[in-house]
Amino acid sequence: MKKIITLLLLFFLLISPVSAYAKTDVLGVHILNPSEIVQARDLFTEKSGDELQWQYLTVPLSLADLNKTEEWRQFFQQARELHFIPIVRLVTRFEDGAWQIPDRKEITSYFQFLNQFEWPTVERYIIVFNEVNHAQEWGNSLDPAGYAEILSFTTDWAHSEGKNYMVLPAAMDLAAPNGRNTMEAFNFLEQMNRANDKVLAKVDYWNSHSYPNPDFSSSPTRTAQNSIRGFEHELSFVKHKTNRDFQVFITETGWRNTRFTERWLGSYYTYALQHVWSKPEVKGVTFFILKGDPGPFAEFGFFDRDNKPTTQFFAIRQAIDSVTEKL
Repeated sequence: MKKIITLLLLFFLLISPVSAYAKTDVLGVHILNPSEIVQARDLFTEKSGDELQWQYLTVPLSLADLNKTEEWRQFFQQARELHFIPIVRLVTRFEDGAWQIPDRKEITSYFQFLNQFEWPTVERYIIVFNEVNHAQEWGNSLDPAGYAEILSFTTDWAHSEGKNYMVLPAAMDLAAPNGRNTMEAFNFLEQMNRANDKVLAKVDYWNSHSYPNPDFSSSPTRTAQNSIRGFEHELSFVKHKTNRDFQVFITETGWRNTRFTERWLGSYYTYALQHVWSKPEVKGVTFFILKGDPGPFAEFGFFDRDNKPTTQFFAIRQAIDSVTEKL
């Protein structure tokens, strides 16, 4: 029975009509190091000489990076040349088993650093930290009120710079339960809003990690909170709290490459491009992750430790080519 259901699912995916709004200019990828930017272009360009389409690139900026001015100057120059739109995710430092909570001086230092560079686009996208409904991401604490205060301060400071910074909040882990080390995403957001009922309305775009859970392996047709449509649940929540219709960046998403998912990856990505990421509220989608090998994210990576394309690489190329040909 399970095999029959699986075959029916694949049939449904392959015969689904192409959305008139399917597009690839929302796509991008998440990298871990600014030096990976050149290889990131290989994911979206089939051969040299092809016209470059602007793509998004999510990249972390840590406190340690603030001493690497020339490396980052080169990154922003390459972003312009390679047609990448940076989405810079602020990161502190990892100590005592957790990412530390920033103070206000550290927050202002990020902007002093970023102000030095010539960005490739008018809007400068900034993510204010990461999955703070995990204690490990926020000083070993679950503190919605504390994060709301930091988000409010960072947003105000970014806007006061007059550099057209666009602020995105930390994305939530939409699959996290209530527990000692994690808090359910909407519980966390609700408590943020209770602590500061203006903070959600301050940000410029929403930010989502809409993964195909459970186990990063589920069908793209699922619509639950922990599916690739998780952002729809978030946008509904923030609409209710702020009366604003946000556009969203999905700055992390993607399937694990396993024995079960391997044969379906191309169809999964194609379906998502046609029916989910094509929605008008989706501003950008950056797949996690360009290179995860060696390390715990090897099953997500588009290149392996030898810099060779993985099954993920060929799956997303298949999906992009399929959508492009049918438009």
